[in-house]
Parts: sequence; structure tokens; C-alpha cells
Amino acid sequence: MTSRALTVGFDLDMTLIDSRPGIHACYQALSARTGTYIDADLAVTRLGPPLAEELVNWFPAEEIDAVADLYREMYPTIAIAATPALPGAREAIDAVRAAGGRAIVVTAKYEPNAKLHLEHLGIEPDAVIGDLWAERKAEALLDHGAAVYVGDHTGDVRGARTAGAHSVAVATGPCDADELRAAGADVVLADLTGFPAWLATYRAR
Repeated sequence: MTSRALTVGFDLDMTLIDSRPGIHACYQALSARTGTYIDADLAVTRLGPPLAEELVNWFPAEEIDAVADLYREMYPTIAIAATPALPGAREAIDAVRAAGGRAIVVTAKYEPNAKLHLEHLGIEPDAVIGDLWAERKAEALLDHGAAVYVGDHTGDVRGARTAGAHSVAVATGPCDADELRAAGADVVLADLTGFPAWLATYRAR
């Protein structure tokens, strides 16, 4: 197992990348393809949980698996190029590396699509683990010995705490700073631009 002191985990959507434009476009295309109304504006305000948890708002339960497969199939050609990195994302990964550590990405997103986002943006973590949400993120964090997990959602805070990792929250997603603190985040940053300085202080302690 990798040393906990040198491994930092990051969430993907709304932590490292602003996935709203791509997901919005993909939901619009899915709506056109299936003939089912989806409020894409609303859907992108609650990113974080697994895809199925959003689809149940628009499709019957018995159709969810098939529709999720269709969405994931459509996603690469619609969402990847439309999705930018969030401010400080590359610098945050670089700060971990500069400290002699490993940076991993642990996300609820379908893993192949998560990797496509990172490849497109030229962000190269040491590992990418997908299809894990909230407390289940602890599985990957523990496997990789992560001492810190950085995310934007209260589910990310729960994942960090379940793994016994330091929870660093960024208020760039659907949960505001007060929600993240109330969920138990050890520190809340406005965005990742503050992460390198925080990491330096954390390591000094």
C-alpha cells in the first residue's frame, strides 16, 4: 500500500473539471434521442451522485439501465471537448507531485469517460478510479493509502471521513461552504487555486 502521507485523492466533476457544459449538452441530446423531457438546466445544478440517481427523475425505473448505457455511449462525442478544467486543477495535481506524492482521481463518473476528460485536458493523475460514490469512495482511498481527499460535494466529505482521510472541500459544486462544513469537511477552500498553499501548510504540520 502506498504511504498515506504522500497520496492525495481528487474528485472529478466540479472539483477538477467544470462538467456542466458537457453534461448539459449530453442531457439535451439524450432527451432528443429518447423523446423524453429532461430539464438539463436543473440536472446540472445537482452533479455529484451517480448518473442513475438523476435519470430516475425523468425515466421509469425499468428503463434506467438502458438509458444510462445510451448516455455513456453518447457522452464522449458530446461532452468531452465541451468540458474545461476548473481554475487551479493542474496546479493542484502539480503541487502533490512537487511534494513527492501521488495524485489519484476517485469519481462517481463512468471510469472510461473520466479518463477521456483527463486525457483531453492533459491532466495526468497516477490513477483514475471511477464508479464510486460517497462512502464507497473510501474503498479506493484506502486501497491507495490516501491521506487527503479533495471534493466539492457532501458525498465526497463522507467518502473522505469513511476512509479516515483529511477532507478538503472546494465550494465549486452544488454544495456551498456552509453545507460542506456541516457535513464534516476539515477545511473548505473557495476553489483549487488555494490548494497548493494549503498543502504546504498541511505538510509542515
